[in-house]
Amino acid sequence: MILGHRTDHHSSQVLTSTFSWSSSDTLVEQDVGVTTVAELFQIYGEDFFRDKETKALEKLSGVHRYVVSTGGGAVIRDENWTYMGKGISVWLDVPLEELARRIAAVGTKTRPLLVNEQGDAYTKAFRRLSALFEQRYKAYENASARVSLENIAAKLGYKDVSNITPAMIAIEAIEQIGHIL
Repeated sequence: MILGHRTDHHSSQVLTSTFSWSSSDTLVEQDVGVTTVAELFQIYGEDFFRDKETKALEKLSGVHRYVVSTGGGAVIRDENWTYMGKGISVWLDVPLEELARRIAAVGTKTRPLLVNEQGDAYTKAFRRLSALFEQRYKAYENASARVSLENIAAKLGYKDVSNITPAMIAIEAIEQIGHIL
């Protein structure tokens, strides 16, 4: 399972050349019949979404050679770790500044936990991501492996992570998984 914020899903998709792939958020959206997680949050609330997310992870935990990309909040329920622990979990660790930049570029309307923040898009995203990361950091550390974009950038001699491609991230994820197997 690939763990991290929703802006990291492109890296998960690169892994599909070897494995089938799905997003737990997409499965929940399809199950409920909504087009976005933001719409689901607005209609049913976060608790309803988290319950559906847990059921999706339970269902997917029995599938082999399958990449599952989760949203950042999947890590907050201990029960989800029971399901994620049936496979290899990889935390895509992207600096909060980069995540905020990516989110600001597309807007916060599709991000249900960011829509009520005040300020410009970058400031709203960074402020809320920082608070969420503080709450979730210990849970992310439960992952089997960690792929740090800052470490990839350092290896490649890059000054920042903005030029790290999904393919580079996927290669690092495969290397990290190889250390586990």
